Amino acid sequence: MTLRLLISLSALLIAGQKISAQLAPAEDFFNGGAQFYISNNIPAALERVESGLKCYPDDTKLKKLEELLKQQSQQQQQQQNQQSQQNQKQQQQSKQNQQQQQQNQQAQSQSSQEKDKQQPEQQRQAESAGKQSDEKRDERTGQSPEAGAREMSPEQAQRLLDAQKGGEQFLQLKPKNPPESPNKPIKDW
Repeated sequence: MTLRLLISLSALLIAGQKISAQLAPAEDFFNGGAQFYISNNIPAALERVESGLKCYPDDTKLKKLEELLKQQSQQQQQQQNQQSQQNQKQQQQSKQNQQQQQQNQQAQSQSSQEKDKQQPEQQRQAESAGKQSDEKRDERTGQSPEAGAREMSPEQAQRLLDAQKGGEQFLQLKPKNPPESPNKPIKDW
């Protein structure tokens, strides 16, 4: 009977050694988690440390590393949330800028169309005012009384200059005397 007891105890010891050999020590879980943390793989490090805490729930190193990893994962989530919010704000701002540019372009095209419509009216008004002013000319000076009071706006001046550009001609200088013949001797005195 003692022999059976010895055999069963030795079998238990051997089985216990196999089980403890299969379980890695707490240091291995800690080191594995630390390696993942250093390589910035926080989820894998947290998984490794949590599996170590299942086997060794009282290990202080694993507990502290778990706290650190949870803090890091929270910080990463917060940074990702902030980045996504910033991206959304930038997209909204770019959309608003595009809308404003489109509105500005539309307003400019409308104002230029209105100016184009108003120009013939202004020309007619200017012609009628010119006729009226011709009638009001002072007999002594030959000028209208409003001639000194009216001034041209920069826009009107620019339009006037642009209208005159088409009628410009370059002055070609022609010599009065025809050129002397190139074979004539040069006097050297």
